[in-house]
Amino acid sequence: MEIVDLGDGPPLVLVPGLQGRWEYLRPAIDALASTFRVLTFPLCGERRSGARLDPTRQFDDYRDQIERVLDERHVARAAICGVSFGGLAALRFAATRRARTAALILASTPGPFFRLRKRHEVYARMPWIFGPVFLAETPRRVRREIAAALPDWGTRWRFTRWQLATIARAPLSVTRMAERGRLLFALDASADCRSVEAPTLIVTGEPGLDYVAPVDGTSRYLECIADARAVVLEGTGHLGTITKPYAFAAIVEQFISDPGGHIGAPPTSRRCHPTGVTSHDS
Repeated sequence: MEIVDLGDGPPLVLVPGLQGRWEYLRPAIDALASTFRVLTFPLCGERRSGARLDPTRQFDDYRDQIERVLDERHVARAAICGVSFGGLAALRFAATRRARTAALILASTPGPFFRLRKRHEVYARMPWIFGPVFLAETPRRVRREIAAALPDWGTRWRFTRWQLATIARAPLSVTRMAERGRLLFALDASADCRSVEAPTLIVTGEPGLDYVAPVDGTSRYLECIADARAVVLEGTGHLGTITKPYAFAAIVEQFISDPGGHIGAPPTSRRCHPTGVTSHDS
């Protein structure tokens, strides 16, 4: 398995999103590596992962990958940070490998009872037909967010050029993305949430800017994970980890250095159940 190992300091495992490629998190990796020893990797199913995805194991394949990264790099315990879909893998690790989880950070992660829109379920079932349609919709989903996060035209153009160069260097597989997407059918992460013991931070963008994993769904982790805290990365939506990577890294650094500090209040009550599920809104 390809393992990226950058920086010094406390170890932090960064789990990629639905694309399955760490390359799409490069700005966040570089920002975090100024403080942490960042370990990241391609998700199983990707050619450089050295492992196939077994859908019957749900998120356990990803849990095992994180553990393998720690073992191969001789790290006993680390903060585990999952971005978007990767947050569900980080959650499974924190729930089942509690002794090895120093902290859990879920960034723009689909909520514990997330549901795909019906058309996206169709895309996931037939990616060879509808995968190009899904990719073609992406600019519309993120256009408003990128304009808010990067109001300067030059900065926005540099970000777009970087994205295009990353796509050329690390091509996406709609088939593998769909395979991961099917794991979200009838998602119920409540059992994993109840098993988490590590200090937990939920990072979201602004409610009106995340058109991928709605903020009201992600915020439900506050109800489901004991003493979880939350913070909003202002001026961003789903892509805050890469449009504002240094602001994101500063939040993570503050939380890990002082998990009980003032970075978001713990919930006043817990009511973790699927009532009022928020659907994918894109």
